[in-house]
Amino acid sequence: MIYITRKEHFNAAHKLYNTNWSEEKNLAVFGPCANANWHGHNFDLYVTVKGKPDPETGFVMNYKDLSKLVRDSIIERVDHKNLNLDVDFLQGKLPSCETLIYEFWQLLAPVIPRVAPNCQLHALKLFETHNNYAEYFGE
Repeated sequence: MIYITRKEHFNAAHKLYNTNWSEEKNLAVFGPCANANWHGHNFDLYVTVKGKPDPETGFVMNYKDLSKLVRDSIIERVDHKNLNLDVDFLQGKLPSCETLIYEFWQLLAPVIPRVAPNCQLHALKLFETHNNYAEYFGE
């Protein structure tokens, strides 16, 4: 099995705020991420797929196809958006890095084999900052 990874980038704003909690509790748990006027991140998304290389191309999956798939399925829907307000698949969900990566998986996992039949999604890694990231393996 060979693993390949494509990195994509997007910018987005969000607010971490639980409406069932008081302002004080939200600030205590989420700190500046609960800012009433939102805040933004420069996200980096690493998409790793796995498969056996095609004998004719040597590719597990064409990187151009993987990039287009990620851009069409995710990036175009979240880039320069307010994740709380503008993104349909995040409506009613707290847009933490953990929620984002889980929802991204739900969008990508079923479509990758349609483009590359001998390939499947292996892992997602989403960097929210240089120091903070989440990983998901579909478990």
